[in-house]
Amino acid sequence: MENVNKTLYIPLYGKALVSEKGILLKDKKAQEIWAKESFKLKGKSKSKWLAYYMAMRARVFDEWVKANAGKNSCQVLHIGCGLDSRVERAQAECSLWADVDFPDVIQTRKLYYAENENYRMIGADAREIEWLEKLPNAKTAIVVMEGISMYLAPEELKKLLSGICGKYESVRVLIDCYTVLAAKLSKHRNPVNDVGVTNVYGIDDPQTLTEGTGLSFVKEWELTPAYMIEELQGLEKKIFQKLYAGGFSKKLYKMYEYEKARF
Repeated sequence: MENVNKTLYIPLYGKALVSEKGILLKDKKAQEIWAKESFKLKGKSKSKWLAYYMAMRARVFDEWVKANAGKNSCQVLHIGCGLDSRVERAQAECSLWADVDFPDVIQTRKLYYAENENYRMIGADAREIEWLEKLPNAKTAIVVMEGISMYLAPEELKKLLSGICGKYESVRVLIDCYTVLAAKLSKHRNPVNDVGVTNVYGIDDPQTLTEGTGLSFVKEWELTPAYMIEELQGLEKKIFQKLYAGGFSKKLYKMYEYEKARF
């Protein structure tokens, strides 16, 4: 795998860890895949605090998908899916679902997941938007972009979002982003460095992704909601609040919702 693709093992480990602990996120699939893949992580990428953070982030995405996909018959696009089991955790019965990632990631993914009439796995570089032509026509798209925007230059990201808006009449997107400060600091203290990734991008103004894409900015979401932090106990809760939910952390990581037209 390319180094960027190897970053998928960091959230996989985190979800497996919290699931095994019985907190924040139930993800037996992550436990199963992590046990079989046995990818060697090191340094900050195996931090339990990072695992808690990624589990909370994943749960926010899950709850958002359930709330939106459950309202409509739609196409869910999980771009940069890695080995994540969101299709099992959050799929609405009325919706089509497509998981998209690089071909070698999808090749590994197919060892653990099976396609059916409502679920497809697409091996493609998300920046080369021709893969959108492989999807069936639908009126509405729910787009999940978790842990991928920082690996795409802003113009690449806007090209992708513009392509999606060109295909679907109604679009809703939830995306997490580094700020420019976080991208700069990542050269020195980012867990992705432990798998060889050094080039990432940040966005400070959420309006950046509305320029020429067809999207409108809706709101900023909380990556580590207070009700999830409350599920931690004692000293762990206090340490997490300081490390990952404090003011400095909020200067580094953002989560934005966008829409094209209204549902």
